[in-house]
Amino acid sequence: MTDGRGIKRLLAGATLALLAACGGGGSDVEYGEMLRRGISANPDTLDPHKSSAQWENIVIGDMFEGLFVEDSAGRPVPAVADSWELDETQTVWTFKLKETLWSDGTPLTAHDFVFAFRRLQAPETAGQYASMLWLVKNAAELNRGEVEPEDLGIRAIDDYTLEITLDYPAPYLPGLLTHYTTYPVPRHVVEEFGDRWVRPENIVVNGPYKLVDWTVGASLVSVKNENWEGADELCFDSVAYFPISDLNAAERMIEAGEMDINNAFEGPRRDEIERRLPGWVHADPALTVTYWVFNEDVPPFDDVRVRKALAMALDREFMTENVLTPGYIPAYSFVPPGIDNYVSGEGAPRVDWADMPRAERLLEARRLLEEAGFGPNNPLRFTYMYRNTSDNMKPPPVAQQNWKQIADWVQPELLLQETKVLYERLRQSDFEFSDAAWVADFNDPHNFLYLLDSKTGQLNYGNYTNPEYDALLAASNVELDLEARAELLAEAEQMMLDDMPLTPMWFQVNQNLVDPTLTGWEDNVVDIHRSRYLCRP
Repeated sequence: MTDGRGIKRLLAGATLALLAACGGGGSDVEYGEMLRRGISANPDTLDPHKSSAQWENIVIGDMFEGLFVEDSAGRPVPAVADSWELDETQTVWTFKLKETLWSDGTPLTAHDFVFAFRRLQAPETAGQYASMLWLVKNAAELNRGEVEPEDLGIRAIDDYTLEITLDYPAPYLPGLLTHYTTYPVPRHVVEEFGDRWVRPENIVVNGPYKLVDWTVGASLVSVKNENWEGADELCFDSVAYFPISDLNAAERMIEAGEMDINNAFEGPRRDEIERRLPGWVHADPALTVTYWVFNEDVPPFDDVRVRKALAMALDREFMTENVLTPGYIPAYSFVPPGIDNYVSGEGAPRVDWADMPRAERLLEARRLLEEAGFGPNNPLRFTYMYRNTSDNMKPPPVAQQNWKQIADWVQPELLLQETKVLYERLRQSDFEFSDAAWVADFNDPHNFLYLLDSKTGQLNYGNYTNPEYDALLAASNVELDLEARAELLAEAEQMMLDDMPLTPMWFQVNQNLVDPTLTGWEDNVVDIHRSRYLCRP
């Protein structure tokens, strides 16, 4: 991170000369009215096909748009798609596209979508989210190098007609098509510059803002894309993004009038922050679950008795009531409550010990571990890995004490990791037991449950494999009746919870600090707030 003086100069800057003093780019950009956003961490990439981070999405979603985009309430609305129709099988979607331009004036056509979908699945791209689109015909096969790009279920009928063929009906497809993995990318630029195509001097976009400065560790700045069809209606001429992980530093910048939005705050200090920053705090229900995942390829976590024992011992109620952001809810299931297209009430999946008093849970946990062969002469030793962000750093010491309450021969060690490093280790299965979280990419239970499908790949962190679970997900994919589909998904979730490849911990609330003078901000469960909707009166 740059020093405080550099950030202050950058924040105050309205012209490129000031930005250049902090390491900015050329001299022909005017910044005008600037929106200043905190994004919590440094982006590794702004390539829509290689990104996997929520903070990267804040920037990428301001620069690109797909067939659909989120409105201010987080709901999918048409973007490049002008109209669409489905065939009688509900697996073939045909889209008529609007006639739009890339930021360099090149027409954006259906061929750009075809190129993008093929690029995402190309093995050499190594897209972390490639599996999200394996519902497209032959996508998984292309990703594995088993078919040719031309076999992928997407084709340009003409320049402005795009056809997508799925393996099964997906009522949630419009929501999925708001995700950055589905955005078009400019073939003519990608092929010329390779991985350098997202650098400020090369990047070409189709959304409202275009990157012009990227000072690693300090800031990113985008300016209005004049070739975007709604450019004249944008309230802000530019957007600056600041990767500030220190939440206290973010608050100080807000108090100094140097930032308009930050995408996090220290939850347990909510009351204090509300006093210091009246009207700034936004905390609302989220489609986000924190879960702790076991690596089933690493003994002793290949034994369900061990996984279940450690999960049962955790005092979620104490953690949510005493150390976490107010409003967090103890989780005894994986899919968050309130999600669309799912079961609720008594039919909702839940771990079978959720209502057991904790004293009884500890006794049962000890019995399970002893049955698995652990005891005074064979202590259970393991390492629990967790993220270095505010809320996630507070429960692990509590958990360590919880596990020691099973017996003194349960000997956990804690390992703090920088967030990006932790997720990289998860994707490589380089862990024993780890903290993780999932934020919905679209409002449907499939977006959570597909993570545990044995075919999902990198995002199935603990390598959970259960053919019956996979079969239930597959059956849900071809079920056209939404209620019957929900029942199949619930059966799958319950099966997974019984197997305990992960232990749900809590359902989160979205946390943002937003200048109360801004208009256009609307709290929503997916916590996506595009700069295009924001104004300063």
